[in-house]
Amino acid sequence: MIVIPGLEIPEGELEFVASRSGGPGGQNVNKVSSRVTLRFDVGHSGSLNEEQRTRIQRRLATRINKDGVLQVTSQRTRSQDLNRADAIERFKELLRAALREDKPRVKTRATRSSKEERLKEKRKRTTVKQARVKGSKAWDD
Repeated sequence: MIVIPGLEIPEGELEFVASRSGGPGGQNVNKVSSRVTLRFDVGHSGSLNEEQRTRIQRRLATRINKDGVLQVTSQRTRSQDLNRADAIERFKELLRAALREDKPRVKTRATRSSKEERLKEKRKRTTVKQARVKGSKAWDD
């Protein structure tokens, strides 16, 4: 399975586990294991180089368990096959997003008008708050 050009992950590195799904489905929901969980061991994958591995572990840290296994679950449909395909697609998208190069930030300066606008707004807030303090005697009566 090709994730991005230059990165292909063989199906053998992916583990699929089916379990019973929640939600609507009538009697079917109690009998059929339609939820699919895709597991991918990021730490021991032979497909990833060190840079890719560290980038994935850093960017997907909330989705990777303490054993270094990335889990993607799908239970959108009542079909196990469709959920498996959906889990694979979501897995690919996660890896693409994690491996995407960030554009370097271009340092910019605030314009004169934006600075003036900010200071003008601050002066306005100051007068509003000062008016509250001076007018507080009216509430004491």
